Amino acid sequence: MRQAHATLEVATTGRGLTDVTDRVARWAAGTGIACGLLSVFIRHTSASLLVQENADPEVLRDLERFLARLVPDGDPLFRHRSEGPDDMPAHVRAALTQTQLTLSLVEGRLALGTWQGLYVYEHRHRGHRRQLALHLIGE
Repeated sequence: MRQAHATLEVATTGRGLTDVTDRVARWAAGTGIACGLLSVFIRHTSASLLVQENADPEVLRDLERFLARLVPDGDPLFRHRSEGPDDMPAHVRAALTQTQLTLSLVEGRLALGTWQGLYVYEHRHRGHRRQLALHLIGE
């Protein structure tokens, strides 16, 4: 068994999804590990990770519209507003989605489906620099 780990920095442009599939796939391929499990963890409480459709961009826009309805900015229910009206909604959105994913690596490639991509989901209105902790174990 071999292991590899790295931290990738991802610049987001504000609320929405940033495709990181190619960056993560290139890193995994460069490890020389052909078969294994890749853990991806985002080191933030106001952003998350998703495996989602990568063919029709309307899917990503629909997802954002749904979360905007489910967790609206400025909701009077939320008292935590240290960084603005999107502060607590960003934390709730992250809690409803995922902060860690495990992906299979087969023959040196991420075992994603034909229409799947790996995304960082930024839940704040302004862009941030997000860190992904990658850990691959396999042979």
